[in-house]
Amino acid sequence: MKTILITGANGQLGNEMRLLAEKRQAYSYCFTDIDELDICDEKAVMDFVEKHQIDIIVNCAAYTAVDKAEDNIELCDRLNHLAPGYLAKAVQSRNGYLIQVSTDYVFDGTAHIPYREDDLTCPDSVYGSTKLAGEQEAMKYCPNTMVVRTAWLYSTFGNNFVKTMLRLGRERDSLGVIFDQIGTPTYARDLALAIFTAIDKGIVPGIYHYSNEGVCSWYDFTQLIHRTAGISTCTLKPLHTGEYPAKANRPHYSVLDKTKIKTVYKIEIPYWIDSLKECINKLESCQ
Repeated sequence: MKTILITGANGQLGNEMRLLAEKRQAYSYCFTDIDELDICDEKAVMDFVEKHQIDIIVNCAAYTAVDKAEDNIELCDRLNHLAPGYLAKAVQSRNGYLIQVSTDYVFDGTAHIPYREDDLTCPDSVYGSTKLAGEQEAMKYCPNTMVVRTAWLYSTFGNNFVKTMLRLGRERDSLGVIFDQIGTPTYARDLALAIFTAIDKGIVPGIYHYSNEGVCSWYDFTQLIHRTAGISTCTLKPLHTGEYPAKANRPHYSVLDKTKIKTVYKIEIPYWIDSLKECINKLESCQ
């Protein structure tokens, strides 16, 4: 029986992986977050992987506070850049596999057609630069690395855009939301299912893109969040990016082409509106 280590297990994707693992008894699991394993400690990572005989690592841990990263460069670099290398070295020592979760921020967002895996990367933020460096570090030290770039992640767990818009929609009479940044939301549960599909079918190393199908702006996304939740008392106003200043630059266009992952693993990716409705229904049922 193969043993899978899932880091960042208390985050959005890690928690979704944990839930799905309950129904997948073909593997044994180690779920860790900072309290159980500091992935920035190279020796601790090597010792843990050896002690628990880890065969596959799914690295869901990351420094994701995009604006704060501009001021916390050293910490962001350790977690997003150096730590994936430590994980890669450790699992490579056992001839194992690494799944490194990455981001659309490795692109600068100046394209107008969906980004393919082999398109030129050009990050325009500390977060994007460190995540790209983490991809490279992982693949350098472990040839059996699968990099999965994703975007606009949300779930029923943790803090995310969907939960924030639900809260603000119920608290405010009006809300301004950016309309000139285009991408695709990703339900973390769908991404977790895709990762398990790759594990079940056999990990094929390389870079892959995964988000839900379709495209929208943050404004469109919020409109549907409110409609789905029955929020009608909050007026949404479209904003230009320049009207909502932020420390870190965001890609204006970060739609990902998913042809490769659909072809290699024979998966069907849900439409973003369908997945959003599923997530909000789960959130509403828990209240």
